[in-house]
Amino acid sequence: MLKAIFSRKMLVSFIMGFACGLPLLLTISVLQAWMKEEGVDLAVIGMMALVGLPYTVKFIWAPFLDRFTLPFLGRRRGWLLVAQIALILSIAGLGMTSPGKSPWMVAFAAFLVTFFSASQDIVVDAYRREDLTDGELGLGSSLYVNGYRVGMLLASGGGLIMADHMPFSMVYLIMAACMLPGVLTTLLTPEPAVTMGTPKNMREAVVAPLVEYFSRQGAIWMLVFILLYKIGDTMASAMTTPFYLDIGFSKTEIGAVVKLFGFWATIIGILIW
Repeated sequence: MLKAIFSRKMLVSFIMGFACGLPLLLTISVLQAWMKEEGVDLAVIGMMALVGLPYTVKFIWAPFLDRFTLPFLGRRRGWLLVAQIALILSIAGLGMTSPGKSPWMVAFAAFLVTFFSASQDIVVDAYRREDLTDGELGLGSSLYVNGYRVGMLLASGGGLIMADHMPFSMVYLIMAACMLPGVLTTLLTPEPAVTMGTPKNMREAVVAPLVEYFSRQGAIWMLVFILLYKIGDTMASAMTTPFYLDIGFSKTEIGAVVKLFGFWATIIGILIW
């Protein structure tokens, strides 16, 4: 079992999960705390939840990434490297903005982070499915999810704690640097063997998968469920960090209790289950 966990494929799954999870809360919890500290109106902070839209609609440009192959590193790793480098630059760029003076520039920079983060998610999902056999997929997906949670923990808990001791701009630069293990993994891991043909045109990349999906029984209801089941949590989480700050908690307390405690409670619950 340990040999399987520490194999090249599983380590790649874990590191890629970490790289995908880290950017998520940089545009939610950490950014909310920064904007609240800069005196940005709560209505504007609430509207910032809209910058997460690319995570919801990433299926729109996913076929493009599947159809075309860049002239370096292969079909998956080429796009992955581009997305990761753009993500590092956009995270660093977000740290150089000023929420108090130009909140809409912050919104644009945060949108770039979510767009390139969603693009990275698309390619990592495709890479993981092609790299792992059916027998390895369960363990690989588990390690990916745990890596994802570690990335979220570092960004939210770690980011908020660091923000009590240094400027938010420095926090974002550090988080951008934390993406480098993902870039290194992309460069070192091999391109997976192609088990299915590359779409020959955009019709094969876009229309054929949609026709196949909607031909399944209950496809529409499944889509409605996916779109709506988290809407309450999403709307509430948009104002959680400003609320904690308003009632007197420090960023360190929020990072240590809300983020770290919640993370370990989740892990313990998974182990008990």
